[in-house]
Amino acid sequence: MPYLGIDIGGTKVALLLERSGSARPARFRFTWPRGGGADDDLDALASAVSRIAADAGPDGLAGIRAAGLALPATVREGRITTWPSRPSWTGLRLDALLGRVLPEIPVVHEDDGNLAALAEAARTGVPDLAYLGLGTGVGGGIVLGGRLHTGPFGGAAEIGHLLIDPGGAACVCGRTGCLQAVASGTATLARAAALRGTPVDAAAFRAGLAEGRPWATGPLRQTAAALAVAAVNLGELLQCREVRIGGGFGHGTPGLLGRVRAEVRRLTRPGVDPPAIRRAAHGADASLYGAVLLARTEGTAKPAGSRADRPSP
Repeated sequence: MPYLGIDIGGTKVALLLERSGSARPARFRFTWPRGGGADDDLDALASAVSRIAADAGPDGLAGIRAAGLALPATVREGRITTWPSRPSWTGLRLDALLGRVLPEIPVVHEDDGNLAALAEAARTGVPDLAYLGLGTGVGGGIVLGGRLHTGPFGGAAEIGHLLIDPGGAACVCGRTGCLQAVASGTATLARAAALRGTPVDAAAFRAGLAEGRPWATGPLRQTAAALAVAAVNLGELLQCREVRIGGGFGHGTPGLLGRVRAEVRRLTRPGVDPPAIRRAAHGADASLYGAVLLARTEGTAKPAGSRADRPSP
């Protein structure tokens, strides 16, 4: 029976329908409506689900066995408490939203960084790794001993909010100096645009790197340096064997991993083996594959909800 994975990002949404007996899953992607609130977002998501459900078989949406949702928002006791990229969702009950988009389908949800880390560990067989997903923000997850590493109340390893430079750039979370404020695709492109004097999108940034333009190479150097600091700290604290870098920006930016590796070597203490810096095995879709994995492993055991829905301290 089909399993549906949905990766909800701050800018884009990806859906993947894994069908038994089919070597190629069905896929669909869309960008959130501009200027819309939560209602417009949910309408767009419901439309995308309906489109991909047509590939689920003659029963359509009703034929989907379970759905897994990768979500970057903070969820406590079933309510979205923080999501800077989509502030209109803050305060809404997630179960009500899911019931509107995926009626009568078992749905489980988890932090997108957590799911990406689980998917990477499952794909690579590496039991101790950290995942960093670079896109609109910086998501992260940690797997130790083959198991997801969370705090006593669940939730995610907020690697994107590690303090890299307390007096540095402002983060959308309201603090300054977070890794996300330096190393996300959004932050990197913003620095490139400021140096160039004109807007810079991902394609223009890659072209600038290929031509060796200082307005592109300088921001990339800063991003790599910040990621290296985070990677070395993760290695020191948790003895992660690998740090996998993915997300749309992390996967699609040439030269990024090489710069991170070089900076990690420079920062590593003598006699200490640094974590290996590798590209995510699932590329830009680690969270999406993690969502499908969650649907397959937990979706039929739970009618709704998530391991992340635990009382806040």
